[in-house]
Amino acid sequence: MSDIFSSDPELDRSPTAQDLARLQFTTLLYYLQCTNPDNGLVRDKTEPTAPASIAAIGMALATIPVIVERGVIIRELAAKITGKRLRFLLDCWQGPEPDASGYNGFFYHFLDMETGRRAWQCELSTIDSAFLFAGALTAATYFDGDTADEAEIRQLAMALYERADWRWACDGGPTLTHGWRPENGFIPYRWRGYDEGLLLYLLGLGSPTHPLPPESYTAYTESYEWKTIYGRELLYSGPLFTHQLSHMWVDFRGIRDVFMRRHDSDYFENSRQATFVQQEYAIRNPMGFTGYGEHCWGFTACDGPGWGKREINGVDREIFDYIARGAPFGPDDGTVAPWVVVASLPFAPEIVVPTVRHFARMNLGMTRLYGFKPSFNQTYAVENSPTGWWVSPYHFGIDQGPVVLMIENYLTGLLWNIMRRCEPMVSGLRRAGFSGGWL
Repeated sequence: MSDIFSSDPELDRSPTAQDLARLQFTTLLYYLQCTNPDNGLVRDKTEPTAPASIAAIGMALATIPVIVERGVIIRELAAKITGKRLRFLLDCWQGPEPDASGYNGFFYHFLDMETGRRAWQCELSTIDSAFLFAGALTAATYFDGDTADEAEIRQLAMALYERADWRWACDGGPTLTHGWRPENGFIPYRWRGYDEGLLLYLLGLGSPTHPLPPESYTAYTESYEWKTIYGRELLYSGPLFTHQLSHMWVDFRGIRDVFMRRHDSDYFENSRQATFVQQEYAIRNPMGFTGYGEHCWGFTACDGPGWGKREINGVDREIFDYIARGAPFGPDDGTVAPWVVVASLPFAPEIVVPTVRHFARMNLGMTRLYGFKPSFNQTYAVENSPTGWWVSPYHFGIDQGPVVLMIENYLTGLLWNIMRRCEPMVSGLRRAGFSGGWL
């Protein structure tokens, strides 16, 4: 693969390939510049006092192959950076103490940028730990050379993944809990019904040390909701990111579990349908928000103007801060997230590319440091804003990864091809009942 500012000659037939490569480059700079060089921890967002996010660290690890293949950092130095990050994480204290970094192999959602200890009395998060493990396994699979540094990466990544006790995280039930706190135990919510938790179960089922039983995946899928929306049949989940995050690592084209075989579909096709549903919701714009339309959509978990109510043009509006927005059933307050549109490139490029072009004309920072601002709201007027309306002041580490990885999967399939060789992921898919296609 050539450097970041050019694309494969075959891809140059598309006038967007160069623009996408540049957007990818500016976006991945987040992981190079918002990382503590002493330990590899990645800041949750660009707010200067923000702690590290364990999910953002996983995203950063997953982007390492892109950084190498695009010629940003040479492989030997990337291996050293990766090894240092994994070594620090493996050495972080695991225990029931409230100031540890994690417990039973899982990590707290937020960690202190310097010490790696728990921040903000946050929860031990199963899903954010899963993003870390997926990133670590990406690195372990990609760095397959016989050098000492690459061999150590494989050893460290597998040790990090294999010590997670997935059965403990079920707390005696058939499904995985959202997490745990040392102050009051397990969080009373479980991963059930279609969402980003799909990745969580695949990793848990593939564990060679503390695997989930196959019936846990059955329990996860039991509450799936198959719906017909705007004439499209799909497995429903409102926020668009839930249709993307597992797909960053797994090429679901042509492989099916029991549920998808029953509906003659697959999760890739399902994400395509979900992307079109989001666009159609914006076109219909039932709540009359400013800007929504064919080339302005993307509703997901994202930053917002803030909690409260405001009368706008004679309409009482409820406004949200960071929340999982969704379509078509909400919540919705007029906030749109460009990053989540870019992350749907592999599923529906014919509607994503024109939408990205529209966003590029809206002064949202596409060509600037870290790429598109993560969210904006044209209905919510802000006097001192250069645009006249609210734009998020920060970039978030967990939003950058989907842009980088899904652009790469769209252009070259790099991450998908790497993870086809990842034994735990393949094992997890098979134990979940997936078959067909490349499996």
